[in-house]
Amino acid sequence: MLQRNIKFPQVPGPIGVFDSGFGGLTVLRQIRELMPQYDYLYLGDNARAPYGTRSFEIVYKFTLQAVRYLFQIGCHLVILGCNTASAKALRSIQQNDLPQMDPERRVLGVIRPTAECVGLITKTRHVGIMATPGTIRSCTYDMEIAKLYPDIIVTGEACPMWVPLVENFEFNSPGADYFVEKSINRLLERDKEIDSIILGCTHYPLLQKKILRYTPQNVQLIFQGEYVAHSLQDYLFRHPEMKSRLTEGGTVRYLTTDQPEQFNQSANIFMGQPIQATRIMLE
Repeated sequence: MLQRNIKFPQVPGPIGVFDSGFGGLTVLRQIRELMPQYDYLYLGDNARAPYGTRSFEIVYKFTLQAVRYLFQIGCHLVILGCNTASAKALRSIQQNDLPQMDPERRVLGVIRPTAECVGLITKTRHVGIMATPGTIRSCTYDMEIAKLYPDIIVTGEACPMWVPLVENFEFNSPGADYFVEKSINRLLERDKEIDSIILGCTHYPLLQKKILRYTPQNVQLIFQGEYVAHSLQDYLFRHPEMKSRLTEGGTVRYLTTDQPEQFNQSANIFMGQPIQATRIMLE
């Protein structure tokens, strides 16, 4: 746990977006499209990715290191663009660490905004979750949806191969077809009344074409980026005190814990434009 005497910069700074790897770039892209006026700082812990199979303790430790680093370099608001980090670390950081680090700073996740939207989308009140094994095991989506919509039945399906397919540039390969179709069929076989599926990993938009191919037309797919972006916009509208702590230069910087050249190659695909990242160390 962090000590109260750590001093962070008090001048306005960028919005921080953190992910274990590249998936959070899909969230950053949607946020920037909706709110291009702000400055952004993206941090990918690529050297220690993926987080999906790691323990709660390790994910919490790594995520807290990243949040502390982003605070130290000027961020007042950090978005965890990683479902695994949101599931395994967000609540502990919000409740236990922020009051000691700086009670005026905020860390937000991607699960709550996604859970909030499902009640307006599903008609059968049967919802599927497709995510990493760590996110599924955490049952965070189940709990968040139950708080908001107790009548909704949630079925989760772990997709351990989907993130590796994306991170190894195999998302357009025949192998991707096999694993995507297999996971979707398995989920829908477990509950044939599912009419909405939350894609609970920010890597999954790169598999969108194949996911659409194997999902029945009567099933609504819920990609997170758009909902997270609108939720953040609403949050800033409701919290002008946080908005005043954000700089508005329209810039974005990229940081990675791995080799920048490798990060740039993958990030170019996620962002649709050339990326130049800087390497940093987390501890």
